[in-house]
Amino acid sequence: MYELRDYRLTQLYRAAAKELVGSIGEITVLPTELRDALTARGAALSSIEPVAIERSRDGCTTKGLFRLHDGKEVEAVLMEHRGNRSTICISSQAGCAFACAFCATGQAGYSRNLGAIEIFDQAVYFARALASCGKRVTNVVFMGMGEPFHNYDAVMDAVALLNDPQGFGLGHRHITISTVGLVDKIDRFAEEGIQVNLAISLHAPNDALRSSFMPVNRKYPIAELMTACERYVRRTHRKVFFEYVMLAGVNDSDECARELAALMRGHLYHVNLIPYNATPDANFTGTDQESIWQFAAILDAARVPVTVRRNMGRDIAAACGQLRAETQPKARAGGFTGRSLAQ
Repeated sequence: MYELRDYRLTQLYRAAAKELVGSIGEITVLPTELRDALTARGAALSSIEPVAIERSRDGCTTKGLFRLHDGKEVEAVLMEHRGNRSTICISSQAGCAFACAFCATGQAGYSRNLGAIEIFDQAVYFARALASCGKRVTNVVFMGMGEPFHNYDAVMDAVALLNDPQGFGLGHRHITISTVGLVDKIDRFAEEGIQVNLAISLHAPNDALRSSFMPVNRKYPIAELMTACERYVRRTHRKVFFEYVMLAGVNDSDECARELAALMRGHLYHVNLIPYNATPDANFTGTDQESIWQFAAILDAARVPVTVRRNMGRDIAAACGQLRAETQPKARAGGFTGRSLAQ
């Protein structure tokens, strides 16, 4: 086993994280003998192995299935937008323990947290693919499999790797972390002193409705969640984004829009309305486009900033709420779900 000097480790890190080199054999700053020796001993620049890569028909979305060292698998997504913007959606856990009824990941069991390098390497994989086409990553969102704040320390370490100017070099303002609303972690995040964006998966304007499909609401009801968001804004002076998936006949009525507007009004909040993407085990259908825009109009009339999100990757099950590796077990009725964490 080689014991590498610090400067060699720095060269390896720079090659993997900044230069986006694909293999040790390509790191020409290292002596050939050292490259050969490291390769012979199974050293690699990535902790994840691509198993399957799918591209949407419109060519704008690419989904990757990645195997981890213990055989667990996660999915991540690259979205290429107009104007040379490229967003990578990465996973922080294999599975999820919070059992949101409309989410494919939430309908599966929870396996384990990912390490910071396993999280970071998802972004590096797609950044390397973009670089081969003369493009670069402009945004990274923690909106893949898992609840990022349930794996808080590893996610913060991954953020540091993404931001490191000696490595990946992505600005904090181009990183977004989405949470189902873990109040204690929102407060902790507010003290980090970084300009990473915060998004809240809200999806309902009142407790009865939210608790019916998001068990976490039983532990952190809306009033407590919104108070935490107010504390976050006071502490950071930063906007909070609220994700709201549109479920036909469930949370898309005019009354729901008015209730949501009342929650948002007068604060530094922005609502993202998300067309629902069908999942194999959920009993929901999506709100039609006309009704989504009607809902948006009510928010807009109440002077609530609102965006209707464009659907990307639905044809390859890469759209919001659809990620679930095939190796993840389907949650059994009465079996393990996130309820123990949410009560």
